[in-house]
Amino acid sequence: MHSVWSDTADLPRFPTLQGEVKTDVLIIGGGMCGVLCAYQLAQMGVDYVLVEGNTICSGVTKNTTAKLTVQHGLIYDKLIKSAGKEQAAMYLQANQDGLEEYKRLCKNTDCAFEEKSAYTYTMQDRGKIEAEVKAYETLGYRAEFAMPDALPLKTQGAVRLNRQAQFHPLKFIAGIVKELNIYENSFVRSLDGLTARTDAATVTAKKIIVATHFPFLNTHGSYFLKLYQERSYVIALSGAPDVGGMYVDEAQKGKSFRNYAGLLFVGGGDHRTGKQGGNWAELRAFAKTHYPKAVEQYAWATQDCMPLDDVPYIGHYSAATPDLYVASGFKKWGMTTAMAAALLLADKVTGKDREWGAVFSPQRSILKPQLFVNGIEAAANLLTISKKRCPHLGCALKWNAAERTWDCPCHGSRFEKDGTLIDNPATGGAKVE
Repeated sequence: MHSVWSDTADLPRFPTLQGEVKTDVLIIGGGMCGVLCAYQLAQMGVDYVLVEGNTICSGVTKNTTAKLTVQHGLIYDKLIKSAGKEQAAMYLQANQDGLEEYKRLCKNTDCAFEEKSAYTYTMQDRGKIEAEVKAYETLGYRAEFAMPDALPLKTQGAVRLNRQAQFHPLKFIAGIVKELNIYENSFVRSLDGLTARTDAATVTAKKIIVATHFPFLNTHGSYFLKLYQERSYVIALSGAPDVGGMYVDEAQKGKSFRNYAGLLFVGGGDHRTGKQGGNWAELRAFAKTHYPKAVEQYAWATQDCMPLDDVPYIGHYSAATPDLYVASGFKKWGMTTAMAAALLLADKVTGKDREWGAVFSPQRSILKPQLFVNGIEAAANLLTISKKRCPHLGCALKWNAAERTWDCPCHGSRFEKDGTLIDNPATGGAKVE
């Protein structure tokens, strides 16, 4: 199934990298984050090469709902309580900088950019909304309590932020990518220090940025403990109303809404990759009840890397790798955070930093409750009796009946019915016969 973005945009193609190559910065991964890193480095006049194993934005980026906002659910009250006001302010400023950079670039790009209000609503707890509004006030950012009436749901209130935005991500990429130094179908098979090898090339760099969604190196950083992945689903309906903004439920199992080109996107059905969940069946049942005259035009799914503490990992890959960098764990807010990551990493590889960079440090404490959940999940699946194993770290694969794929519950690698790799951190196919 294809997203509306894939169906309505044409991206340029790039050659395969061949031979011996030397560069100052190697970017591994050609999704939104990797491309934005390349763009920022190009603007700074830095020598770089981007290699993508498939074609650019053919992974998670093409399946986003493409909301650009500093509002990432009810995060700021939680951050103030768990990490302090200073860290929460850093997180807010980073995403505000990312949002403003998108606004600047989209002025000259035909990408259906629209300023919209963003809403995080609740079906159960008005107090959570009131606390989040107060958190924004504490951080000096204007937020409003609202009672949204555009949704077919009885809410208890919402946090509204004005002057947020939405766009067409692939048209945006098409508008900025043509002059970038990109190579497609150049899958990195191995990384030895600062030398990367593909099937047809060897690249030696002074710095390397790993922007592969889930980091693929297990020998550094412990990302196999710090991250897991979730699936989420979207249907696009014609004949449904314009809800006038971007909406997301604060509850994990809630619904999200936004419009594009006469279509209403309804998102939800989330579950940990490799587990059972509502998927498209949940969304279709919802649409049948609340939008009975609407017609489904598109259906697609995406995958998100979930960190231990709601904050992405952006910076040095590990304390032992000073010239290796990473951006991952964007939770479900990869568009805005990808730009923040690109701004931060472009500075870092050139010897500078951003005042808000510390909040994203991959070297921060991992002693969080989610760590133990991840560990238990991995142990249970490693001990599961099955011949169908993930080549990443050997966990038992589970059949995803909705998407007809083999999925790994430990770290989220996914494979076609025949074992062909779809999503990392695995770097090759699985034996599923």
